[in-house]
This record gives sequence, C-alpha cells and structure tokens, in this order.
Amino acid sequence: MYSRLLSIPPQHSFFLFGPRLTGKSTLLRQSFPANETFTVDLLETGTLQRYLAEPRTLERELAASPRKRVVIDEVQRAPALLDEVHRLMESSGREVQFVMSGSSARKLKRARANLLGGRAWTLQLHPLSWRELGPDFDLVRALSFGTLPKAYSSPDEEAREDLRAYVEAYVAEEVQAEALARNLGAFLRFLPLAGGESGRILNATALGREIGVNYKTIQEYFRILEDTLLGFLLDPYAKSARRRLTRHPKFYFFDTGVLRAITKSLAVPVEPRSPQFGVLFEHHFINEVRRLNSYGRLDLALSFYRTDAGAEVDLVIARAGRPPLAVEIKATERPAPAHCSGLLSFAELEPHAELAIACLVERPQQFRFGAKTVSVLPWRECLERIQS
Repeated sequence: MYSRLLSIPPQHSFFLFGPRLTGKSTLLRQSFPANETFTVDLLETGTLQRYLAEPRTLERELAASPRKRVVIDEVQRAPALLDEVHRLMESSGREVQFVMSGSSARKLKRARANLLGGRAWTLQLHPLSWRELGPDFDLVRALSFGTLPKAYSSPDEEAREDLRAYVEAYVAEEVQAEALARNLGAFLRFLPLAGGESGRILNATALGREIGVNYKTIQEYFRILEDTLLGFLLDPYAKSARRRLTRHPKFYFFDTGVLRAITKSLAVPVEPRSPQFGVLFEHHFINEVRRLNSYGRLDLALSFYRTDAGAEVDLVIARAGRPPLAVEIKATERPAPAHCSGLLSFAELEPHAELAIACLVERPQQFRFGAKTVSVLPWRECLERIQS
C-alpha cells in the first residue's frame, strides 16, 4: 500500500476523476472512515438501477442516515444523479460533503450533466509516481509495466495479463457499452495505430486513410481517448509570429504499461539503450510532469516545440512570472552537445528561457554555447527543479 501525493479535502465537496484502476476507491476508503460515510457504488447493478429509476432515493436515504459525507463511486454511470446532489447541496439544512468519483467525464459531457456550478472541486488521480513508489521504484519495471498499482506490484506474467485485461475491459465497458464509437470495428483498428503514434505529431488524415475513415472520425476517436482518460494531447508551442512552427499536437497515453498492451508489445523485453526504451522513457517523464502539475496545483502550461525545419524540444513548461523551461528528454547516460540543437533553436525564440536535458546521468553537468548554458540533469532532479 503506497501513500498517495493527492491531498483529499476533508470537508469540501469534490469530483475525483482518474483512469480505471488508479486506486480511486482505495484512496477514498483510506481517507474517509466507513462509519462516517454513506457510500453509493454505481458499479453494483442493483444500486445503479435503483438510482436511475428514482434519483430522489438519495434524499430519502440521507434523511435516514446521520452520516455527513456521501461518496458516489462511478458517477458517470448515472449523470442525472448530479441534479439531485446539486439540489441537496442547496436545500439541505445539513452540512454534507459530496464526493463523486469516476473514470470518464465523457458520459457526463454528453448528457450535459450538472457539474454542480462550481460548488465542487475537481481532482484527478494518476498511476503511481516515482515519488509515491519511493524505494520500490524501478525504472525498467515502470517502463515495462507502467505504474498502475496492481500491475506494478504483480509478478511479470500476472502484470502482462492484468494489462491485457485492462485494454479489453476498456473497450468493452467504456467504449462498446457506452456506445462511444459508432463504428466499433474501426475504433478497434484505430487503437493499436494510436499506440504506435503515441508521442508523435498527429496526422489524422494519414491515420484515417489507413483504417478507412475520414480525419474527423480520427479526431473524434482521440477525443474519446482523452475523455475516458486514456491519454492526453500535448499542444505545440505557438508563441511566435517570426518562426514557422508546427500546428499539430502530439498524443500521449497515460501509462507505459497500458501503451505496451495496446501495441501488443508486452512480451518484448524493454532493454536499456534500445529505441523502445527511449520512447517509453519520454512517456514516463512527461507523465511524471503531469502528475506533479496536477497534485501540486502548479498551473504549468505544457507544450512541445517544433519548427517546420525540424528543430524540436520534447517539453516546454510555461510558468507564471518566470521564463519558460525547455526540456529535452534523453534516455542516455552520455549526453552530447548534439542533443542541444533543439534547445538552442528554442533559445533564439525565447532568449531568457532555461534550457535542460533530463537524462540518466548520475550527477548534474553543463554544456556551454557562448552565452547559453544547457543544464544536464538526472531526470529526478529535473522533476524537482520543475516543481520548485
């Protein structure tokens, strides 16, 4: 059992979103004693049907309960229940904390669900971070199997089966059961292609041509992945009128183990210094930055930089009141000056930017190019700098 970095509000109402099996229910059970909490588990078929048929059941049950906290698990399965929650928040004479968890915001959006008019905060839980894992963290294992709690802590073969089952359940329960994709066959062809393109600049037209749909359908499929929290778009840095920059985003899956399950590469060992290791290390680092940003409420704006001429920086971090931090992510113990070309291109555009390489060195180093300095940092130390 790992201590999570996410701070759970003890009294304020909130939504807790997160991909399947990140540990939302476990975290809420640890945070709120059962004898003080009225729990509605919408994964239970009977419970779901009862509240779908009559949302006001919640009011009657609360009236009979002395508990001052309500946890509604998998709230996206009954969007109409949020109208009842909103009404109770406004009309109830009692101070009741409402906690609503879910693995997808898409059904709430489609149903134009009541998101409580700002009365509830929105939090997100991610897979385990390196800091949460502490001494149990192993980079090769994290890249091979991701950091969903069960997959990370299981023996290798069990972890592979858990991750394969994760993808099958995602398709069956999130996509098929909720009819998110009109053409399930095309979506099933799309998913491994999206995995293969993860971390690359999106070309919706080319992907559509490969599976026989138009680019708008591909864009919709990526929206499904985003709304069901399976991944996220990283937008291009666009603050330049002087230089031609790419306008297309990249897409990253939220977990390297799930990515390897989607691309059917779980049986292939992740070898240091292999191309696969480098791709997965980039995903790992960017996901760690997102977790820091989310848990620390840092309000960082994340993007990548690429010119039409091909100069590129993996991650640009905009920080209020400070120069941007440009980070090149390299799975190497021996960084070279050649790795700095994209950073130096970015520095021409943003002269005050901080420049860094996050890599596998044991101690910090520096490269100097005239007046420009590139910090070469152990990747953990780079994460600490981002957070500071």
